[in-house]
Amino acid sequence: MKFLIVGPSWVGDAVMAQTLYKLIKNSNKDAQIEVLSPNWSMPILERMEEVSRSIISPFNHGELKIKARFDFGKQLREEGYERAIVMTNSLKSSLIPFFAKIPVRTGWLGEMRIGLINDLRAKEMSNYPLMIEQFAKLSINPNEDLKKSLPYPSLSVDSRNLKEQLVTLGINSEKPSIAICPGAEFGPAKKWPPNYYAEVCNDYLSNSWNVLVFGSLNDEITGNSIQGGIDKELSDHFFNLIGKTSLIDVIDLLSHCKKVVTNDSGLMHIAAAVDTPLVAVYGPSSPQFTPPLIDNHVVLRKFEGFDKIREGSEEHGYHESLIAIKPSEVLEGLDRLNK
Repeated sequence: MKFLIVGPSWVGDAVMAQTLYKLIKNSNKDAQIEVLSPNWSMPILERMEEVSRSIISPFNHGELKIKARFDFGKQLREEGYERAIVMTNSLKSSLIPFFAKIPVRTGWLGEMRIGLINDLRAKEMSNYPLMIEQFAKLSINPNEDLKKSLPYPSLSVDSRNLKEQLVTLGINSEKPSIAICPGAEFGPAKKWPPNYYAEVCNDYLSNSWNVLVFGSLNDEITGNSIQGGIDKELSDHFFNLIGKTSLIDVIDLLSHCKKVVTNDSGLMHIAAAVDTPLVAVYGPSSPQFTPPLIDNHVVLRKFEGFDKIREGSEEHGYHESLIAIKPSEVLEGLDRLNK
C-alpha cells in the first residue's frame, strides 16, 4: 500500500511522527511511506529508514492558497496513493489529500474537515495521553486498542559526517562532550535561564569535558548570554554552535555527546532519538504529553498540572517554575544518568 503522510509542522512532532511510520511498516513491510512536510524537516526524514520519499510542501505555515493547493493535489493524483494520514489538525492540511483524490483519508476531527477527511478520528486524551499514542492511533482501525509498548523514534547517524564535523569544528574527540540545548519555541516561557546553563557548563568544563551548545539563529541571544557566563580560563573547550550548524549535522553531533541538558524542545526529541542520555528541564509544558522518548533520562519539573504556554521577553519572560530549578539539581540529575 502506498501512503501519503501530511507531516507535522514542528521539530519535536516531526521526530515523534516516526512512531507512526514504524507501526505502518511493522504491519505492512512492503508499505511505501511518502511524507509531505516543510522544507526544514527534510534532514529529519532523511534519517528515518521507514520513509521512502519526502516531499517538500510548497506552502508556508498558515498559508491557505486554495487554488495552488488544488493544483498541487491534482499533480499528486498520478502517484497512486491508496491512503492518506493527516497528522495535523488544520483545515488547510486536509485539502491536498482531498484534491489528490486519495480514497482513504485519515485524520482527527477539527476545523470543519468533514468530507475532506473521510476516516475521522476523535482524540482520546484520557486513555492515550502521549502524543505518540495519538499519532499511533491513526495507524490502526478506530475501534482497535493500541499495543502497550510503542516503538520509539530512532534516527540514523552518519558516522563519516560526524567525524568531518568534529574535525571542522575543532572538537577534541578524545574528551567527553556534553550538549546544551537552551532554545525552545514560545521563547523564555519554556526556557531554563541562560545563567543557570552557564553554571552547568562551567562545572563540566572544569572537569575536562567539551561543551557544545546547539540551537537555531532564533536562540542566538540565549547562546551569547551563556557564553558570557563562561569562565575565560575554561573557554577553550566551549563551543557555541548556535546558528552555525545545519540540522543534519546537529543530529550527528548529538549522537556523539555523552549527555544532554535541554529544555522541552525539538532538540530534546532529536537527542532522545539518537539515544543520548539527557536531563530535560520542564516548565509549564507537560512531560505526560511529550516526554523524552528514551529510557535513560531525568525530567526536572516544579509545576503542577499544565499552563497555557505564553510568550515572554528575554528579560522578564522566564516561567517561575523554571527559575525554581537550580543548577545544582540539574548537575545531580546528570550524575543520575546511567553511565
